[in-house]
Amino acid sequence: MSVQIRNNIQVIGSGSTTLVFAHGFGCDQNMWRYLTPSFQARFKIVLFDLVGSGKSDLSAYDFEKYASLHGYAADLIEIIDELTDQPVIFVGHSVSSIIGLLASVQAPEKFTCQIMVGPSPCYINEGDYIGGFSQADVEELCNTIDSNYLGWSSTMAPTIMGAPNQPELSVELTNSFCRTDPEIAKHFARATFLSDHRDALSKSTTPALILQCSDDFIAPCTVGQYMHKTMADAELCIIDNVGHCPHLSAPDASTQAIKNYLKRFYE
Repeated sequence: MSVQIRNNIQVIGSGSTTLVFAHGFGCDQNMWRYLTPSFQARFKIVLFDLVGSGKSDLSAYDFEKYASLHGYAADLIEIIDELTDQPVIFVGHSVSSIIGLLASVQAPEKFTCQIMVGPSPCYINEGDYIGGFSQADVEELCNTIDSNYLGWSSTMAPTIMGAPNQPELSVELTNSFCRTDPEIAKHFARATFLSDHRDALSKSTTPALILQCSDDFIAPCTVGQYMHKTMADAELCIIDNVGHCPHLSAPDASTQAIKNYLKRFYE
């Protein structure tokens, strides 16, 4: 199976530098539609769906491979190799920011920088680390997804999206969650919410922008502050916004933050 078909890869824009966008849990590449127009005149843009999401080839979903985020990181490296022989700018939302982190540790030469939107290397509180949830909270979340995924989607999507003045975005995220195959979603949820990849933070030498919202139920500011202190070369930018999806609910602020950061490399 070709990588293009497996991950439903779409390429737009022009330029000698490649910018790769990767979506979060329960979403697809369409979630980047408010950001890509601002970059496609200058960059070659690669959009794709994680295997099991969007219009990816569901037959490629391997429950053993994707039990860990390392399986998705391997896919990301394959996608980069397929489309360019130069280092890329990687933009990942939520869990995909950690997938990008793992890939950057494995193959640092393939990345110029990584832009991490709403990242969390570990959702579970441990000692002085505040990930936002207790172990019991996360176990309950995963059990609820296991027993009633569609119900969980309808209840949680508006909370995750935030954006109280943009209810249509909550509807969009709910519908996106509900389009995802429930068995794959349950499996991916455990790989996402039960993982702890804090050890990868200090191993990554790739420069990073940590882009967070001031009020995010999923990834509180304490997480971004921890990452900022732990990573070798990281900048932290907090957008005044409620929710976990600033690329949808605050696209102008997100775009400007990314452009400001990229001046470091391209101006």
